[in-house]
Amino acid sequence: MNSPGSTIAAIATAVAANAGSVAIVRISGPKARAIGQRVFRPAGGMGQVWESHRVQYGHVVEPASGQVLDEVLLLYMQAPRSFTGEDVVELHCHGGLICVQRVLEQVLTNGAEAAAPGAFSQRAFLHGRLDLTQAEAVAQVIGARSRRAAALALAGLDGGICRRIEVLRQQLLEQLAQLEAHLDFEDDLPPLNPEVVKETVQVVAEGLSQLVKDSYQGQCLQRGLRIAIIGCPNVGKSSLLNYLGSHDRAIVTDLPGTTRDTLEAELSLRDVPITLVDTAGIRKTSNPVEKLGIARSRQVLTQVDVIILLFDVNLGWSEADQALANEIPEDVPHLRVGNKVDLLDQSKYQSNGKLESSLTISTITGQGMEDFTDALLRCCGLTDLERLDTSLNCRQASGAQKAIEALTRLDATAKAGLPWDFWTIDLRDAIHHLGEIIGEEVSEDILDEIFSKFCIGK
Repeated sequence: MNSPGSTIAAIATAVAANAGSVAIVRISGPKARAIGQRVFRPAGGMGQVWESHRVQYGHVVEPASGQVLDEVLLLYMQAPRSFTGEDVVELHCHGGLICVQRVLEQVLTNGAEAAAPGAFSQRAFLHGRLDLTQAEAVAQVIGARSRRAAALALAGLDGGICRRIEVLRQQLLEQLAQLEAHLDFEDDLPPLNPEVVKETVQVVAEGLSQLVKDSYQGQCLQRGLRIAIIGCPNVGKSSLLNYLGSHDRAIVTDLPGTTRDTLEAELSLRDVPITLVDTAGIRKTSNPVEKLGIARSRQVLTQVDVIILLFDVNLGWSEADQALANEIPEDVPHLRVGNKVDLLDQSKYQSNGKLESSLTISTITGQGMEDFTDALLRCCGLTDLERLDTSLNCRQASGAQKAIEALTRLDATAKAGLPWDFWTIDLRDAIHHLGEIIGEEVSEDILDEIFSKFCIGK
Protein backbone atom coordinates (compact mmCIF):
# COMPACT_ATOMS: atom_id res chain seq x y z
CA MET A 1 0.00 0.00 0.00
CA ASN A 2 0.98 3.67 -0.22
CA SER A 3 3.13 5.18 2.52
CA PRO A 4 1.28 7.03 5.32
CA GLY A 5 1.03 10.77 4.78
CA SER A 6 1.67 10.54 1.05
CA THR A 7 -0.52 12.20 -1.56
CA ILE A 8 -2.01 9.65 -3.92
CA ALA A 9 -3.70 9.90 -7.29
CA ALA A 10 -5.52 7.59 -9.70
CA ILE A 11 -8.19 7.49 -12.36
CA ALA A 12 -11.41 6.97 -10.41
CA THR A 13 -13.66 6.01 -13.33
CA ALA A 14 -13.68 3.25 -15.93
CA VAL A 15 -11.57 4.13 -18.94
CA ALA A 16 -12.00 2.74 -22.45
CA ALA A 17 -11.61 3.99 -25.98
CA ASN A 18 -14.76 5.61 -27.40
CA ALA A 19 -16.64 4.99 -24.15
CA GLY A 20 -17.68 7.51 -21.49
CA SER A 21 -17.80 11.25 -21.97
CA VAL A 22 -16.21 12.08 -18.59
CA ALA A 23 -13.32 10.59 -16.64
CA ILE A 24 -12.17 11.62 -13.16
CA VAL A 25 -8.63 11.85 -11.79
CA ARG A 26 -8.76 11.85 -7.99
CA ILE A 27 -5.99 13.26 -5.78
CA SER A 28 -6.00 12.76 -2.00
CA GLY A 29 -3.53 13.81 0.66
CA PRO A 30 -1.79 16.81 2.20
CA LYS A 31 -0.38 18.01 -1.16
CA ALA A 32 -3.62 17.58 -3.12
CA ARG A 33 -4.47 21.29 -3.25
CA ALA A 34 -0.90 22.34 -4.08
CA ILE A 35 -0.70 19.81 -6.91
CA GLY A 36 -4.07 20.96 -8.22
CA GLN A 37 -2.96 24.59 -8.22
CA ARG A 38 0.24 23.62 -10.02
CA VAL A 39 -1.42 21.82 -12.96
CA PHE A 40 -4.78 23.65 -13.18
CA ARG A 41 -5.38 27.04 -14.79
CA PRO A 42 -8.83 28.44 -13.95
CA ALA A 43 -10.65 30.28 -16.73
CA GLY A 44 -11.11 33.26 -14.40
CA GLY A 45 -7.38 33.73 -13.91
CA MET A 46 -4.86 32.60 -11.29
CA GLY A 47 -6.26 34.96 -8.67
CA GLN A 48 -9.49 32.97 -8.37
CA VAL A 49 -10.20 31.89 -4.77
CA TRP A 50 -10.25 28.16 -4.05
CA GLU A 51 -13.27 27.28 -1.91
CA SER A 52 -14.14 23.85 -0.60
CA HIS A 53 -16.91 22.04 -2.46
CA ARG A 54 -16.99 24.58 -5.29
CA VAL A 55 -16.52 23.62 -8.94
CA GLN A 56 -14.09 25.57 -11.12
CA TYR A 57 -13.79 25.50 -14.90
CA GLY A 58 -10.43 25.65 -16.62
CA HIS A 59 -7.61 23.63 -18.16
CA VAL A 60 -4.94 21.19 -17.05
CA VAL A 61 -1.59 22.38 -18.34
CA GLU A 62 2.03 21.36 -18.27
CA PRO A 63 3.44 23.90 -15.76
CA ALA A 64 6.82 24.36 -17.46
CA SER A 65 5.59 24.96 -21.00
CA GLY A 66 2.00 26.03 -20.37
CA GLN A 67 0.81 23.46 -22.92
CA VAL A 68 -2.91 22.73 -22.50
CA LEU A 69 -3.56 19.03 -21.92
CA ASP A 70 -7.32 19.02 -21.42
CA GLU A 71 -10.37 21.15 -20.67
CA VAL A 72 -11.62 20.17 -17.21
CA LEU A 73 -13.81 20.89 -14.21
CA LEU A 74 -12.02 20.92 -10.85
CA LEU A 75 -13.69 20.08 -7.54
CA TYR A 76 -11.80 20.79 -4.31
CA MET A 77 -12.93 19.16 -1.05
CA GLN A 78 -11.15 20.30 2.09
CA ALA A 79 -10.45 17.82 4.89
CA PRO A 80 -12.24 16.34 6.69
CA ARG A 81 -15.29 16.82 4.44
CA SER A 82 -14.25 14.36 1.75
CA PHE A 83 -14.52 10.65 1.02
CA THR A 84 -11.04 9.93 2.40
CA GLY A 85 -11.15 12.49 5.20
CA GLU A 86 -8.13 14.22 3.60
CA ASP A 87 -7.85 17.14 1.20
CA VAL A 88 -9.18 15.86 -2.12
CA VAL A 89 -9.01 17.35 -5.61
CA GLU A 90 -10.96 15.81 -8.47
CA LEU A 91 -10.22 16.71 -12.10
CA HIS A 92 -13.18 15.91 -14.34
CA CYS A 93 -11.64 15.37 -17.77
CA HIS A 94 -12.85 14.19 -21.13
CA GLY A 95 -13.39 10.44 -21.26
CA GLY A 96 -11.60 7.96 -23.44
CA LEU A 97 -7.95 7.02 -23.09
CA ILE A 98 -5.49 9.71 -24.05
CA CYS A 99 -6.73 12.88 -22.29
CA VAL A 100 -7.26 11.31 -18.89
CA GLN A 101 -3.92 9.49 -19.06
CA ARG A 102 -2.09 12.74 -19.86
CA VAL A 103 -3.79 14.49 -16.94
CA LEU A 104 -2.86 11.67 -14.54
CA GLU A 105 0.74 11.68 -15.77
CA GLN A 106 0.98 15.42 -15.07
CA VAL A 107 -0.45 14.97 -11.55
CA LEU A 108 2.05 12.19 -10.80
CA THR A 109 4.91 14.27 -12.20
CA ASN A 110 4.03 17.14 -9.89
CA GLY A 111 4.16 15.43 -6.51
CA ALA A 112 1.57 12.66 -6.24
CA GLU A 113 2.26 8.93 -6.16
CA ALA A 114 0.17 6.34 -7.95
CA ALA A 115 -2.58 5.03 -5.68
CA ALA A 116 -2.49 1.33 -4.84
CA PRO A 117 -5.68 -0.73 -5.28
CA GLY A 118 -8.23 0.30 -2.66
CA ALA A 119 -6.05 3.11 -1.32
CA PHE A 120 -8.83 5.73 -1.23
CA SER A 121 -11.26 3.43 0.58
CA GLN A 122 -8.53 2.38 3.03
CA ARG A 123 -7.85 6.01 3.90
CA ALA A 124 -11.58 6.59 4.36
CA PHE A 125 -11.54 3.73 6.89
CA LEU A 126 -8.37 4.90 8.65
CA HIS A 127 -9.76 8.43 9.02
CA GLY A 128 -13.05 7.16 10.45
CA ARG A 129 -15.19 8.12 7.45
CA LEU A 130 -16.25 4.49 6.98
CA ASP A 131 -16.18 1.39 9.14
CA LEU A 132 -14.59 -1.67 7.58
CA THR A 133 -17.88 -3.20 6.42
CA GLN A 134 -18.84 0.08 4.73
CA ALA A 135 -15.47 0.26 2.98
CA GLU A 136 -15.95 -3.27 1.66
CA ALA A 137 -19.47 -2.37 0.56
CA VAL A 138 -18.01 0.31 -1.74
CA ALA A 139 -16.46 -2.44 -3.87
CA GLN A 140 -19.66 -4.47 -3.72
CA VAL A 141 -21.80 -1.55 -4.91
CA ILE A 142 -19.52 -1.01 -7.89
CA GLY A 143 -19.34 -4.72 -8.71
CA ALA A 144 -23.06 -5.50 -8.24
CA ARG A 145 -24.46 -7.61 -11.08
CA SER A 146 -28.14 -7.18 -10.26
CA ARG A 147 -30.47 -4.66 -8.62
CA ARG A 148 -30.92 -6.91 -5.60
CA ALA A 149 -27.16 -7.24 -5.15
CA ALA A 150 -26.81 -3.46 -5.41
CA ALA A 151 -29.53 -2.97 -2.77
CA LEU A 152 -27.74 -5.33 -0.36
CA ALA A 153 -24.42 -3.57 -0.98
CA LEU A 154 -26.03 -0.18 -0.34
CA ALA A 155 -27.45 -1.50 2.93
CA GLY A 156 -23.88 -2.40 3.93
CA LEU A 157 -22.64 1.02 2.81
CA ASP A 158 -25.30 2.59 5.03
CA GLY A 159 -23.84 0.73 8.02
CA GLY A 160 -26.44 -2.03 8.25
CA ILE A 161 -23.91 -4.83 8.73
CA CYS A 162 -21.90 -2.90 11.30
CA ARG A 163 -25.00 -2.09 13.34
CA ARG A 164 -26.10 -5.74 13.50
CA ILE A 165 -22.64 -7.00 14.43
CA GLU A 166 -22.10 -4.23 16.97
CA VAL A 167 -25.39 -5.03 18.77
CA LEU A 168 -24.30 -8.67 19.18
CA ARG A 169 -20.77 -7.68 20.15
CA GLN A 170 -22.02 -5.27 22.82
CA GLN A 171 -24.08 -8.05 24.41
CA LEU A 172 -20.95 -10.16 24.72
CA LEU A 173 -18.93 -7.20 26.03
CA GLU A 174 -21.53 -6.64 28.77
CA GLN A 175 -21.28 -10.27 29.86
CA LEU A 176 -17.49 -10.16 29.78
CA ALA A 177 -17.49 -7.02 31.94
CA GLN A 178 -19.70 -8.73 34.52
CA LEU A 179 -17.54 -11.84 34.56
CA GLU A 180 -14.34 -9.84 34.99
CA ALA A 181 -15.93 -7.73 37.73
CA HIS A 182 -16.85 -10.88 39.66
CA LEU A 183 -13.35 -12.24 39.21
CA ASP A 184 -11.87 -9.05 40.72
CA PHE A 185 -14.54 -8.19 43.32
CA GLU A 186 -16.39 -11.43 43.96
CA ASP A 187 -16.78 -10.78 47.68
CA ASP A 188 -18.34 -7.35 47.11
CA LEU A 189 -20.89 -8.32 44.42
CA PRO A 190 -24.01 -10.50 44.46
CA PRO A 191 -23.62 -13.99 42.93
CA LEU A 192 -23.61 -14.11 39.12
CA ASN A 193 -26.29 -16.28 37.54
CA PRO A 194 -24.61 -18.54 34.95
CA GLU A 195 -27.95 -19.16 33.20
CA VAL A 196 -28.23 -15.47 32.31
CA VAL A 197 -24.77 -15.56 30.73
CA LYS A 198 -25.56 -18.76 28.81
CA GLU A 199 -28.88 -17.37 27.60
CA THR A 200 -27.21 -14.22 26.26
CA VAL A 201 -24.50 -16.27 24.56
CA GLN A 202 -27.14 -18.47 22.94
CA VAL A 203 -29.05 -15.46 21.60
CA VAL A 204 -25.86 -14.02 20.11
CA ALA A 205 -24.87 -17.38 18.60
CA GLU A 206 -28.30 -17.75 16.99
CA GLY A 207 -28.12 -14.23 15.58
CA LEU A 208 -24.68 -14.92 14.10
CA SER A 209 -25.82 -18.26 12.70
CA GLN A 210 -28.66 -16.54 10.85
CA LEU A 211 -26.23 -13.98 9.42
CA VAL A 212 -23.90 -16.75 8.22
CA LYS A 213 -26.83 -18.63 6.70
CA ASP A 214 -28.04 -15.51 4.89
CA SER A 215 -24.52 -14.73 3.68
CA TYR A 216 -24.59 -17.60 1.18
CA GLN A 217 -27.58 -16.11 -0.57
CA GLY A 218 -26.08 -12.62 -0.50
CA GLN A 219 -22.79 -13.86 -1.95
CA CYS A 220 -24.68 -15.68 -4.71
CA LEU A 221 -26.45 -12.42 -5.58
CA GLN A 222 -23.12 -10.59 -5.58
CA ARG A 223 -20.92 -12.99 -7.54
CA GLY A 224 -23.68 -14.77 -9.46
CA LEU A 225 -24.18 -18.48 -10.07
CA ARG A 226 -22.54 -20.66 -12.66
CA ILE A 227 -24.97 -23.26 -14.00
CA ALA A 228 -24.27 -25.94 -16.61
CA ILE A 229 -26.81 -27.54 -18.94
CA ILE A 230 -25.89 -31.11 -19.80
CA GLY A 231 -27.70 -33.85 -21.63
CA CYS A 232 -27.56 -36.25 -24.54
CA PRO A 233 -27.36 -34.73 -28.03
CA ASN A 234 -30.46 -32.98 -29.41
CA VAL A 235 -32.47 -32.82 -26.17
CA GLY A 236 -32.72 -29.01 -26.40
CA LYS A 237 -29.77 -27.72 -24.34
CA SER A 238 -29.04 -24.89 -26.76
CA SER A 239 -32.75 -24.09 -27.04
CA LEU A 240 -32.94 -23.73 -23.24
CA LEU A 241 -29.93 -21.42 -23.21
CA ASN A 242 -31.48 -19.31 -25.98
CA TYR A 243 -34.86 -19.20 -24.19
CA LEU A 244 -33.45 -18.11 -20.84
CA GLY A 245 -31.03 -15.67 -22.46
CA SER A 246 -33.83 -14.20 -24.61
CA HIS A 247 -31.68 -14.32 -27.74
CA ASP A 248 -30.15 -16.86 -30.10
CA ARG A 249 -26.76 -17.33 -28.46
CA ALA A 250 -26.41 -20.95 -29.65
CA ILE A 251 -27.06 -22.57 -33.02
CA VAL A 252 -30.05 -24.93 -32.90
CA THR A 253 -30.68 -27.71 -35.46
CA ASP A 254 -32.26 -31.15 -35.52
CA LEU A 255 -28.83 -32.71 -36.05
CA PRO A 256 -27.27 -34.37 -32.96
CA GLY A 257 -23.89 -32.95 -31.97
CA THR A 258 -24.47 -29.44 -33.34
CA THR A 259 -22.82 -27.86 -30.27
CA ARG A 260 -19.12 -28.74 -30.42
CA ASP A 261 -17.88 -26.51 -27.58
CA THR A 262 -19.14 -24.92 -24.37
CA LEU A 263 -21.12 -21.71 -24.84
CA GLU A 264 -21.83 -19.18 -22.09
CA ALA A 265 -24.61 -16.64 -21.62
CA GLU A 266 -24.96 -13.99 -18.91
CA LEU A 267 -28.54 -13.54 -17.73
CA SER A 268 -30.68 -12.74 -14.72
CA LEU A 269 -33.38 -14.98 -13.26
CA ARG A 270 -35.54 -13.11 -10.76
CA ASP A 271 -32.70 -10.67 -10.23
CA VAL A 272 -30.17 -13.44 -9.58
CA PRO A 273 -27.16 -13.06 -11.94
CA ILE A 274 -26.39 -16.33 -13.67
CA THR A 275 -23.74 -17.55 -16.08
CA LEU A 276 -25.39 -20.35 -18.04
CA VAL A 277 -23.05 -22.82 -19.73
CA ASP A 278 -24.34 -24.83 -22.68
CA THR A 279 -22.26 -27.98 -23.13
CA ALA A 280 -21.66 -30.34 -26.02
CA GLY A 281 -23.82 -33.45 -25.84
CA ILE A 282 -21.88 -36.22 -24.09
CA ARG A 283 -21.91 -39.40 -26.14
CA LYS A 284 -19.58 -41.83 -27.89
CA THR A 285 -18.28 -40.34 -31.13
CA SER A 286 -15.43 -40.76 -33.56
CA ASN A 287 -15.43 -37.08 -34.57
CA PRO A 288 -12.22 -35.53 -33.11
CA VAL A 289 -13.76 -32.03 -32.85
CA GLU A 290 -16.84 -33.32 -31.05
CA LYS A 291 -14.57 -35.36 -28.74
CA LEU A 292 -12.83 -32.14 -27.65
CA GLY A 293 -16.19 -30.52 -26.91
CA ILE A 294 -17.31 -33.52 -24.87
CA ALA A 295 -14.04 -33.45 -22.87
CA ARG A 296 -14.67 -29.79 -22.05
CA SER A 297 -18.24 -30.61 -21.04
CA ARG A 298 -16.97 -33.16 -18.53
CA GLN A 299 -14.53 -30.59 -17.15
CA VAL A 300 -17.33 -28.03 -16.71
CA LEU A 301 -19.19 -30.41 -14.38
CA THR A 302 -16.58 -29.82 -11.66
CA GLN A 303 -16.60 -26.02 -12.02
CA VAL A 304 -20.26 -25.05 -11.60
CA ASP A 305 -22.66 -24.42 -8.71
CA VAL A 306 -25.60 -26.37 -10.17
CA ILE A 307 -26.18 -28.73 -13.10
CA ILE A 308 -29.35 -28.95 -15.19
CA LEU A 309 -29.64 -32.47 -16.60
CA LEU A 310 -31.91 -32.17 -19.62
CA PHE A 311 -33.56 -35.11 -21.38
CA ASP A 312 -36.20 -35.56 -24.07
CA VAL A 313 -39.45 -36.28 -22.27
CA ASN A 314 -40.85 -37.97 -25.40
CA LEU A 315 -38.09 -40.58 -25.38
CA GLY A 316 -38.27 -41.08 -21.64
CA TRP A 317 -35.41 -41.58 -19.22
CA SER A 318 -32.90 -43.69 -21.11
CA GLU A 319 -29.78 -45.65 -20.20
CA ALA A 320 -27.76 -42.87 -21.85
CA ASP A 321 -29.43 -40.30 -19.56
CA GLN A 322 -28.64 -42.43 -16.52
CA ALA A 323 -25.04 -42.87 -17.64
CA LEU A 324 -24.77 -39.09 -17.89
CA ALA A 325 -26.34 -38.66 -14.45
CA ASN A 326 -23.68 -41.00 -13.06
CA GLU A 327 -20.96 -38.60 -14.25
CA ILE A 328 -22.26 -35.69 -12.14
CA PRO A 329 -19.96 -35.06 -9.13
CA GLU A 330 -21.58 -36.02 -5.85
CA ASP A 331 -21.00 -32.61 -4.28
CA VAL A 332 -22.69 -30.66 -7.10
CA PRO A 333 -26.50 -30.34 -6.85
CA HIS A 334 -28.44 -31.09 -10.03
CA LEU A 335 -31.93 -30.76 -11.42
CA ARG A 336 -33.47 -33.32 -13.79
CA VAL A 337 -35.64 -31.64 -16.43
CA GLY A 338 -37.65 -33.18 -19.27
CA ASN A 339 -37.84 -30.97 -22.39
CA LYS A 340 -40.22 -30.96 -25.40
CA VAL A 341 -43.32 -31.52 -23.28
CA ASP A 342 -45.32 -29.69 -25.98
CA LEU A 343 -44.78 -32.72 -28.27
CA LEU A 344 -45.60 -35.31 -25.63
CA ASP A 345 -48.41 -37.88 -25.88
CA GLN A 346 -50.08 -37.18 -22.50
CA SER A 347 -51.47 -40.70 -22.12
CA LYS A 348 -47.96 -42.09 -22.43
CA TYR A 349 -46.64 -39.51 -19.98
CA GLN A 350 -49.21 -40.27 -17.30
CA SER A 351 -48.30 -43.95 -17.31
CA ASN A 352 -44.58 -43.35 -16.86
CA GLY A 353 -43.69 -42.95 -13.19
CA LYS A 354 -40.10 -42.00 -13.97
CA LEU A 355 -41.25 -39.03 -16.01
CA GLU A 356 -43.85 -37.94 -13.47
CA SER A 357 -41.09 -37.38 -10.90
CA SER A 358 -39.31 -34.90 -13.20
CA LEU A 359 -39.86 -31.27 -14.08
CA THR A 360 -41.16 -30.88 -17.61
CA ILE A 361 -40.75 -27.84 -19.83
CA SER A 362 -41.00 -26.65 -23.39
CA THR A 363 -38.38 -24.24 -24.66
CA ILE A 364 -40.67 -23.55 -27.62
CA THR A 365 -43.91 -22.61 -25.83
CA GLY A 366 -42.49 -21.71 -22.39
CA GLN A 367 -44.66 -24.33 -20.68
CA GLY A 368 -43.40 -25.19 -17.19
CA MET A 369 -40.73 -22.48 -17.13
CA GLU A 370 -42.07 -20.78 -13.97
CA ASP A 371 -41.97 -24.05 -12.03
CA PHE A 372 -38.54 -24.75 -13.50
CA THR A 373 -37.23 -21.36 -12.29
CA ASP A 374 -38.67 -21.96 -8.81
CA ALA A 375 -37.01 -25.37 -8.62
CA LEU A 376 -33.69 -24.09 -9.98
CA LEU A 377 -33.41 -21.32 -7.37
CA ARG A 378 -34.37 -23.77 -4.61
CA CYS A 379 -31.69 -26.14 -5.87
CA CYS A 380 -29.20 -23.26 -5.60
CA GLY A 381 -30.28 -22.61 -2.00
CA LEU A 382 -31.88 -19.28 -2.89
CA THR A 383 -35.22 -18.97 -1.12
CA ASP A 384 -37.10 -16.05 0.43
CA LEU A 385 -34.74 -13.50 -1.10
CA GLU A 386 -37.13 -10.64 -0.39
CA ARG A 387 -36.54 -11.14 3.36
CA LEU A 388 -32.80 -10.56 2.93
CA ASP A 389 -31.88 -7.01 3.96
CA THR A 390 -28.16 -7.34 4.78
CA SER A 391 -25.52 -9.88 3.84
CA LEU A 392 -22.00 -10.64 5.03
CA ASN A 393 -19.27 -11.15 2.47
CA CYS A 394 -16.89 -14.14 2.62
CA ARG A 395 -14.44 -12.49 5.03
CA GLN A 396 -17.18 -11.27 7.32
CA ALA A 397 -19.01 -14.62 7.30
CA SER A 398 -15.73 -16.37 8.17
CA GLY A 399 -15.28 -14.04 11.15
CA ALA A 400 -18.85 -14.66 12.29
CA GLN A 401 -18.32 -18.42 12.03
CA LYS A 402 -15.17 -18.20 14.15
CA ALA A 403 -17.14 -16.24 16.76
CA ILE A 404 -19.82 -18.95 16.75
CA GLU A 405 -17.13 -21.60 17.30
CA ALA A 406 -15.77 -19.62 20.27
CA LEU A 407 -19.26 -19.42 21.77
CA THR A 408 -19.72 -23.15 21.22
CA ARG A 409 -16.53 -23.75 23.18
CA LEU A 410 -17.87 -21.45 25.90
CA ASP A 411 -21.01 -23.59 26.11
CA ALA A 412 -18.85 -26.69 26.56
CA THR A 413 -16.87 -24.85 29.24
CA ALA A 414 -20.09 -23.97 31.07
CA LYS A 415 -21.39 -27.54 30.90
CA ALA A 416 -18.08 -28.78 32.30
CA GLY A 417 -18.56 -26.49 35.32
CA LEU A 418 -15.23 -24.73 34.87
CA PRO A 419 -14.49 -21.44 36.73
CA TRP A 420 -15.45 -18.00 35.39
CA ASP A 421 -11.98 -17.17 34.12
CA PHE A 422 -12.26 -20.04 31.60
CA TRP A 423 -15.50 -18.50 30.36
CA THR A 424 -13.78 -15.18 29.71
CA ILE A 425 -11.21 -16.78 27.37
CA ASP A 426 -13.85 -17.88 24.86
CA LEU A 427 -15.85 -14.67 25.30
CA ARG A 428 -12.81 -12.57 24.46
CA ASP A 429 -12.13 -14.74 21.42
CA ALA A 430 -15.68 -14.27 20.10
CA ILE A 431 -15.54 -10.51 20.75
CA HIS A 432 -12.20 -10.31 18.93
CA HIS A 433 -13.57 -12.00 15.80
CA LEU A 434 -16.60 -9.71 15.74
CA GLY A 435 -14.28 -6.73 16.18
CA GLU A 436 -12.30 -7.89 13.13
CA ILE A 437 -15.48 -7.87 11.04
CA ILE A 438 -16.22 -4.19 11.68
CA GLY A 439 -12.59 -3.07 11.96
CA GLU A 440 -12.43 -2.47 15.72
CA GLU A 441 -9.69 -5.07 16.09
CA VAL A 442 -7.81 -5.61 12.85
CA SER A 443 -4.13 -5.77 11.92
CA GLU A 444 -2.40 -3.77 9.21
CA ASP A 445 -1.69 -6.98 7.28
CA ILE A 446 -5.39 -7.86 7.19
CA LEU A 447 -6.26 -4.34 6.02
CA ASP A 448 -3.70 -4.54 3.23
CA GLU A 449 -5.10 -7.91 2.15
CA ILE A 450 -8.69 -6.60 2.13
CA PHE A 451 -8.03 -3.39 0.20
CA SER A 452 -5.55 -4.93 -2.24
CA LYS A 453 -8.50 -6.78 -3.79
CA PHE A 454 -10.15 -3.48 -4.74
CA CYS A 455 -9.68 -1.89 -8.13
CA ILE A 456 -7.32 1.06 -8.52
CA GLY A 457 -9.23 4.30 -7.96
CA LYS A 458 -11.57 2.93 -5.27
